[in-house]
Amino acid sequence: MSDIRIAAGIILIGIIAAYIVARVFKWLQHRADLTESRFDDILILSIGKPLIAGILVFSFFLAMEYVPVPEEYAWIIEGKFLNAVYIFLGAWVVTIFVENFIKLYGQWLSAKTESELDDKIIDILEIAARYIIWFIAILIVLSYLQINITPLIAAGGVFGLAVALAAQDLISNFFGGALILVDKPFVIGDRIKIDGYLGDVESVGPRSTRIKTLDYQLLTIPNSKIANSVVTNYAMPDVKLKVKIPVSVAYGSDIRQVKEILLEICRDAAAKTPYILTAPAPNVYLLEFGASSLDYMIVIWAKRFNMSWEIKDHINFEIERRFAEEGIEIPFPQMDVHMRT
Repeated sequence: MSDIRIAAGIILIGIIAAYIVARVFKWLQHRADLTESRFDDILILSIGKPLIAGILVFSFFLAMEYVPVPEEYAWIIEGKFLNAVYIFLGAWVVTIFVENFIKLYGQWLSAKTESELDDKIIDILEIAARYIIWFIAILIVLSYLQINITPLIAAGGVFGLAVALAAQDLISNFFGGALILVDKPFVIGDRIKIDGYLGDVESVGPRSTRIKTLDYQLLTIPNSKIANSVVTNYAMPDVKLKVKIPVSVAYGSDIRQVKEILLEICRDAAAKTPYILTAPAPNVYLLEFGASSLDYMIVIWAKRFNMSWEIKDHINFEIERRFAEEGIEIPFPQMDVHMRT
């Protein structure tokens, strides 16, 4: 009877000790909240509950030594099972620490980007870390208890291979999205061209990237395709865009007068419209003496990559008006005519 009292006293002491530790860690958590660093918060959060559980488990095993246990259940109080419990408690500490570390610093990093992809990657990393840590802990415990773990490892390898083959495209697209996030060839809102498709980036997800075309249609492209394609970004290194406008005039025109008129049109457009930059300054080049025309090229800088059509429309209207006033002829394009014989 006295042994049972001792066992009950040990368990009671364990409960009291666990309560005291819980109060101490609550105070430490409050103190940690007052500091700028979040590492101490993670450390205290990781150790607190597992340590309390460890105290209770240790007091239980210690108390069981004073209680008569049937022979068939004597293995419960063997030291190796107590050590196995400690391994699980250690895995619990590591899991809480890793999960909170990934969540805290991952959210800090993802807050610097507009994409939702990094938030999804952080969630996946948390789940993956949890299962990997516990799987390793289980293998360590089974090995410690001298249980053959080779079939379990083999089964895990076969299962992992089957999942990898079944989800090959999903994994490829996921890591393609991760590469986009790390390499940053574009961000949401940029105008890009991929394999002839031109549009503005709407979102970057774990599997695909969505682009709104100039016709306001939503285009979904797998991330793996983007990771292996040449991407033209019209918003980098800045949002301005060089616009080239070809102009042809008939032979017999005064080439210097034509160039001066084109420059006047560009400078007037830069001063009076919201589309064109004054620096770099517009320029006009006489590029070629063609078969039936003198061929010029206007080079003008748009303030944004999405203003090229407005600029071309305005400039072409002004060219037609000024050339009509000055009597400068715009030749008709030549047509190839194939005669049957």
